[in-house]
Amino acid sequence: MQSQSLPKLFLITNARIIDPVGQRDFRGEILLKNGRIETVQEKIDAAGAEELDVQGKVVTHGFCDIHSHFREPGREDKETLASGSQAALAGGFTTVCVMPNTDPPLDTPESIRFIIEKANALPVSIHPIGAITVNQEGKELAEMGAMAREGAVAFSDDGIPLMDSGVMRRALEYASLLDVPIMNHAEDLTLKGDGQMNEGEWSTKLGLAGVPDVSESSMVSRDIQICEFTRGKLHVLHVSSQKSLDAIRRAKKHQLNVTAEVTPHHLYFSDAALSSYDTNLKVAPPLRTEKDRQSLVEALKDNIIDCIATDHAPHSVEEKEAPFDWAAWGMIGLESALGAVWKILAPSSFSLMEVVEKLTVNPRRVMGFDQDLLKKGKQAELVIFDPDSEWVFCKEHIYSKSRNSPFLGETLKGRILNVISKRRLFTLTGLRRSDGQSRET
Repeated sequence: MQSQSLPKLFLITNARIIDPVGQRDFRGEILLKNGRIETVQEKIDAAGAEELDVQGKVVTHGFCDIHSHFREPGREDKETLASGSQAALAGGFTTVCVMPNTDPPLDTPESIRFIIEKANALPVSIHPIGAITVNQEGKELAEMGAMAREGAVAFSDDGIPLMDSGVMRRALEYASLLDVPIMNHAEDLTLKGDGQMNEGEWSTKLGLAGVPDVSESSMVSRDIQICEFTRGKLHVLHVSSQKSLDAIRRAKKHQLNVTAEVTPHHLYFSDAALSSYDTNLKVAPPLRTEKDRQSLVEALKDNIIDCIATDHAPHSVEEKEAPFDWAAWGMIGLESALGAVWKILAPSSFSLMEVVEKLTVNPRRVMGFDQDLLKKGKQAELVIFDPDSEWVFCKEHIYSKSRNSPFLGETLKGRILNVISKRRLFTLTGLRRSDGQSRET
């Protein structure tokens, strides 16, 4: 990945501009002045500006991922804030919210401040999500107010479900005072047991212990009912089953403050893909049936699911190249996100505008971030991509420290070309240094 500082005047020409806030899709130009949006219109006269002719490619808001794991502090062998930022840029993401399941967890104002301060020098905007409970033990609420004052944008014990309904109630009540969402990993561990994949036809065929879909949907229903009772703000992470969608649909019908996300891998794969025993497909919640997968696509189209989030979860080779029962849960997902979702959603009557909304405006709305990235004076966060490009996802496209992706070898559609973030222009080349880290010049 190559990068350069933006000149004082920088003009993007011959662009297909997609503005998801104004619902505009048009041919035009964008003028940046000192790295900020100056003018967006069909034709701009900007004497002395350095020009970038994007040859009809799409220019839109930088993507926003509200569910990612950068592993710092504690597991820098898997990912760091710096390497995660490179992975984000490679996927077109200029804003990322990082989960608190680090070592130690992000459960104090000091840990939130550590992330904020270290992220200042990085090329994407990183927002920490604080832990709901002390040490993510599900018992005692962490210092939510103090963490929010330091910059925590939401609270989650991600990966560790809040099994105690009383704690969930108190968390929603307290977070409502801070006007931030609670993001619970909805999975009843007593129903999950020692399950390794979705319980059904394929778990039986493969001889793997199953995780029933009701382990997710029962907790989604519980959380929604507590949210209604407390008048809190609930965000449902990585929805995977039709039964969960039924509960979310009812919540939205009653206008509860409930939002939901889906991952690219739950849109792309079903549990049948596990016939290869590829541990990179071992994720929590597990990949469900083809019927569930199709229901997720339909719910995204109907806005029952608000946004797409990657759940980027880096793991070491040793943790993944293990017997299936012992392998770690999760896959990386930032670099392949656009190519995976556009490949799946384009044939399902999604417009490019709708897909852009799910990656830009909607996740920012869930988190309460500014959504109008094309307004004058806004620091430029833009992505340039070719929606028609079909390409095979290879190791050379991975900028994460980890390689645990089931998309390797898959033909994807829609490729990131350039990203503008924090007054720099990044150009994707797919080149890497011999030590496996991304090249930046």
